Amino acid sequence: MEAIRIIAGRELRSYFATPLAYVFIVIFLAMMGVFTFYLGGFYERGQADLTPFFSFHPWLYLFLVPAIAMRLWAEERKSGSIELLMTLPVTMWEAVLGKFLAAWLFIAVALALTFPIWITVNYLGDPDNGVIVAAYLGSLLMAGGFLAIGACISAANRNQVVAFIVTVVICFLFMLAGFPLVLNFFSGWLPTAVLDAISGLSFLTHFNALSKGVLDIRDVLYFLLVIGAWLYANTIVLELRKAD
Repeated sequence: MEAIRIIAGRELRSYFATPLAYVFIVIFLAMMGVFTFYLGGFYERGQADLTPFFSFHPWLYLFLVPAIAMRLWAEERKSGSIELLMTLPVTMWEAVLGKFLAAWLFIAVALALTFPIWITVNYLGDPDNGVIVAAYLGSLLMAGGFLAIGACISAANRNQVVAFIVTVVICFLFMLAGFPLVLNFFSGWLPTAVLDAISGLSFLTHFNALSKGVLDIRDVLYFLLVIGAWLYANTIVLELRKAD
């Protein structure tokens, strides 16, 4: 745990040592404001809830989280600093988990800075704060899922742009896995049981349940399993590409 803490702290400090962190946070907060108040009609709805706020999180994460994840390993591999990291007395799993936790904590900080919208809705009405807490948890877990996918793809590429594009495509497929756009592609040649399994992989389905305050342990476990599976794949990719 100490090695993970040191790596995570090093990575997190590196974010704020450059303008990257501040640019991301400003863009994230600005886009959240645009989506919530203009596209979501926060005031026009006349309801004391944050549905317009959380409904756009998946689509915003679809592009902003891969932008963070693309540099996690691609930059290390391109600069050659990954060889230095591997010579340190840390295991591959500790390095992967440390870098992931740093990026996830950074996203959590950006998400926490949206607290004024929570204060606003409490000032204007009497919302169910338990639902809002569950929605924030679901948003953070979904961001972690996107980030784990992006970290694995980043480890497989030296080019950050390629890592970004591939991550966006894979995350988009995970988001819409339960929708006809994806299911119709497989419906002609896969059995119903497999189609049901694919449908159950949808990020949107699990996040929508959490955003409505339905804190189902199956939805939480789904995101945790997605994160764990892609981080495990991340370690395998790095082991295979040690000689590259």
